[in-house]
Amino acid sequence: MDFQSKLPDLGTTIFTVMSAMAAEYNAINLGQGFPDYEMDTALIEKVQQAMLGGHNQYAPMPGNVMLRQTLIQKTQQLYNTSLSLNQVTITPGGTYAIFTALSVLLQPGDEVIVFEPCYDAYVPIVKLYGAIAVSQVLLPPDFAINWQEVAQKITAKTKCIIINNPNNPAGYVLSEADMLALQELVVRYNLYLVSDEVYEHLVFNGLQHQSVLRYPQLLERSFVCFSFGKLFHCTGWKLGYCMGGTVLMQEFNKIHQFNAFSCNSPMQQAIHQYLQNANTYLGLPDFFQQKKDFFVQQMQNSLFTLLPSAGSYFVTATYERISNLPDYEFSQWLLKEYGVATIPLSSFYHSANVPVNAVRFCFAKKDTTLQLAVEKLCAVQKASTL
Repeated sequence: MDFQSKLPDLGTTIFTVMSAMAAEYNAINLGQGFPDYEMDTALIEKVQQAMLGGHNQYAPMPGNVMLRQTLIQKTQQLYNTSLSLNQVTITPGGTYAIFTALSVLLQPGDEVIVFEPCYDAYVPIVKLYGAIAVSQVLLPPDFAINWQEVAQKITAKTKCIIINNPNNPAGYVLSEADMLALQELVVRYNLYLVSDEVYEHLVFNGLQHQSVLRYPQLLERSFVCFSFGKLFHCTGWKLGYCMGGTVLMQEFNKIHQFNAFSCNSPMQQAIHQYLQNANTYLGLPDFFQQKKDFFVQQMQNSLFTLLPSAGSYFVTATYERISNLPDYEFSQWLLKEYGVATIPLSSFYHSANVPVNAVRFCFAKKDTTLQLAVEKLCAVQKASTL
C-alpha cells in the first residue's frame, strides 16, 4: 500500500524507551512521571461502593453531573470564578483534553506558540492538524519567559498559545505578572489559549497557583485541562477534565461525543464523593514539598547541580561536573552504569541544537525509593568522557 504517515519523524516516546531500559537493567525509575506508592484506600473503597450502588452504565456524555457540580464548587472556592455545568467536561485523561481542545481550534496552516521545554504531546498534536508549532525556547536555570519576544512571534496566522503551569519538566510556575502579560497578548491579538494545569495542586514554597480560571478575560478564550490521575496518585485511571469558555466547550463536546463519548462511571462517582473532603487536594502541596525537599537535600552530596523547582512532580539537574556527553547518551550511561533511569531534558525541546545538558528526575516516589536512588546518584563519579 502507498501509505503516508502523518507523523513520519516520530517513533516510540522517550518515556517508553527509558522505562523499558529500567526494567531490563533492574534500575530505579525516576524517569516516567508516575508514583510508586499506593493511592488512598478511601478512594478505592468509594469506587467499590459506586459499583455496588449501580454506577456501572454510561455516564452522561459531558460527565457525572454531581462530579461536575463538585468541580464547579471547587473552582468557586479556590479561584472565585463561577462556571456553569456546560463549561465542564470529564475526559479520559489530561492529554485527551489537550488533544480535543486543539482539535477544536486548529486548521491547516494555523500557527501555535509553544514554550519549550514542553510536554512531548503538544507539538505532534499540532502537526496532526496541519498546523505549525512556533517555539519560544526557555533555558535553564530559571526558564523565564520574555513576553516581548513572544509578542514578536505572533503573526496573522497565529491561532493559539499553549502553556503548562506548573511546568513539566522544568518545574517553573507562572506569576501573576506572567498571566497578565499573557492575557494582554491573547486579548490584543484575538488568540485562543490551551492551559495544561494537570499539576494544579503541586505548587511549592508557599506560592499561589495562577490558574487561567482566575482570569475571566482569559477563560472565555481558553481550554483549561486537568488530571485526576496526577491529583490522586492513580495515573492508570486515565481520568481528567476540561473547563473553558461556553462557546468553546460546546465545540469541545461535539468532538468528545464521537470519540470517548463518556468516561468510567464508578470512578467519576467515587471522585465526586472523595472531593467532598477538601483536604484531599489542599494537603497535596505539603505532601509533595516534603518529597522534593528530601530529594534535593540528599542530592547536595552528588555531582549533579539541581535547578529550582516550584511545582510539578519533577526537578531537573545539570551534570557538567560529571560528563560532557549529550543528555540522551548520558541518561543511557547513567542507567546502565549506576542503575537510575532519568529523562534527558532535550526530549522536551523540538527546536534543533538547544544547549541543554540536563536530565529530569521524578520525585513522586516512596521515600525508600528516593533514598536508594540518591545513594546511587551520589556514587556517580566523573566520567572519562569529560
